[in-house]
Amino acid sequence: MMKKVILPLLLGLFLITATFAQNSKSDALKSIDNQKEKYTTIADKIWNLAEMGYQEEKSSALLQKTLKDEGFKITSDVADIPTAFIAEYGSGYPIIGILGEFDALPGLSQKAVPEKESAGGVAGHACGHHLFGTASSAAAIAVKNWMKKTGQKGTIRFYGCPAEEGGGAKVYMSREGLFNDVDVVVHWHPGSQNAASAAAALANISGKFRFHGVSAHAAGAPHMGRSALDGVEAMNAMVNMMREHVLQETRIHYVITDGGKAPNVVPDFAEVYYYARHNRRDVVRDVFNRIVKAGEGAALGTGTTMEYEIVNGVHELLPNLVLQKLVHDNLAEIGGFTYTDEEKSFGEKIATSLGQKSLNEQIALEVQPYKETARAYGSTDVGDVSFVVPTVGFSTATWVPGTPAHSWQAVAAGGTSIGHKGMLLAAKTITASVIDLYTNEELIQRAKKEFEERRGADFTYEPLLGNRAPALDYRK
Repeated sequence: MMKKVILPLLLGLFLITATFAQNSKSDALKSIDNQKEKYTTIADKIWNLAEMGYQEEKSSALLQKTLKDEGFKITSDVADIPTAFIAEYGSGYPIIGILGEFDALPGLSQKAVPEKESAGGVAGHACGHHLFGTASSAAAIAVKNWMKKTGQKGTIRFYGCPAEEGGGAKVYMSREGLFNDVDVVVHWHPGSQNAASAAAALANISGKFRFHGVSAHAAGAPHMGRSALDGVEAMNAMVNMMREHVLQETRIHYVITDGGKAPNVVPDFAEVYYYARHNRRDVVRDVFNRIVKAGEGAALGTGTTMEYEIVNGVHELLPNLVLQKLVHDNLAEIGGFTYTDEEKSFGEKIATSLGQKSLNEQIALEVQPYKETARAYGSTDVGDVSFVVPTVGFSTATWVPGTPAHSWQAVAAGGTSIGHKGMLLAAKTITASVIDLYTNEELIQRAKKEFEERRGADFTYEPLLGNRAPALDYRK
């Protein structure tokens, strides 16, 4: 008789608890929509500031204030980086981290219009990091409010990560152990579609090679000079020949950042900036070392001297399918979004500028099918985080479908309601996924198990940039 009474009571209690949890999760997502104006205003402010890597003083301060006003404890200047910070709420475990970025790219300043109005400017948000940092902050706040409402134990932690575009702040933050106690890290990135499949990214080492020669009159006394630019050009020629003899997945890029000032003066200084990439960090190390040898040979052959500085180095991305499926399911459940007539008109013009016949607005409405494998082309310092803690990411359609990152079209759409809609979708997807992790710790344990299996039992984290101090002046 007692069992007949207790079992229905337990079942009823379970259903009430489950219903409350579901309703509170739904309320958390609605709270983001309710704060739409607040978050779009923050994103637009950061978009207009367009501060480059390690120069994001105002953007970082704005996000810090936003989180502090919501009751988060702020720790500034972490990892010896003035614009890096951590915002934390709660205590104990589980500890779930959310990454936020806010740096812009050089030479891409544009307006939020569907035509290219200038040949370039000081800087622009061509990778949508103004949306990235804002959406991640919005999610952290929504989760915090959900924790207060439900009494959920644990810690929600927002990481303010500067200089993703070549500055590698997350590498220094990882090196300092700032992720060591975290159970799971969630991030996202602006894009041209809604997708949460397993992602990939290339390991990357970048460096600046500086040649020193001897100045002289290029016509009157050329024999007295030793051209630093000759050293750069000789190095580039040898590296270009080397391309035939590296693994085909390797990517090498360079730009001459200083080649002299006048043709009739033999330049005594020249600089070239190199990137080397591959989907395995050991290959990247080998390729970069060969690039260094080319620089040394070029200096020897041109009678100059060469010194180099490793600016950045990031790991490839370590996937976690347990987390990836969770995030995909939440993104798919929340769904994409539709364009207004005004957004359609804007999108058609952007599509035309990209050489497309018409706007495929269906891409923004849909969520891409789930896949467990991906090919990598770019690099991110999230890779280092993914080798320290189980990490998962996704993208939303903040840009017109088909838009490449690092383009004026990405800058333009990111400053409109199209970017805002994708940003809010990202915030809700993070919020839903983090709530699911807090309420189902078995997911966290499964993710940790997969993480250890993929990383390897003997793995020791070693940053590719070595023990150098943060490259705070790399954009100056």
